[in-house]
Amino acid sequence: QVQLVESGGGLVHAGASLRLSCAASGRTFSIYTMGWFRQAPGREREFVAAIGWSVTMSTYTDSVKGRFTISRDNAKNTVYLQMNSLKPEDTAVYYCAAGNRYTTAQALFNFWGQGTQVTVSS
Repeated sequence: QVQLVESGGGLVHAGASLRLSCAASGRTFSIYTMGWFRQAPGREREFVAAIGWSVTMSTYTDSVKGRFTISRDNAKNTVYLQMNSLKPEDTAVYYCAAGNRYTTAQALFNFWGQGTQVTVSS
């Protein structure tokens, strides 16, 4: 089992930055692929970014490329999502997830956090 707790969400203006953190506890964190997903009101949850255990692999959804950066610190059992140049359409609940294989498919992520709200005003 892996427990995940997100933090760092908030209310910001368009163009601002936020850094989300996801602290993991339980089984060895470093072996997992970590991902960030988001769910906007009235929409399905969607993939945002993923990073492999070796940190050399990362994938982003097209809408955040060049603005968001996923990173991880295995010594701290923490994964981050640095979000720059935020837009109102980035408003959503952001979820951290852990999976056993490198993937962007949320069905293949085994463990999920409770989510943190990000609201971007125009």
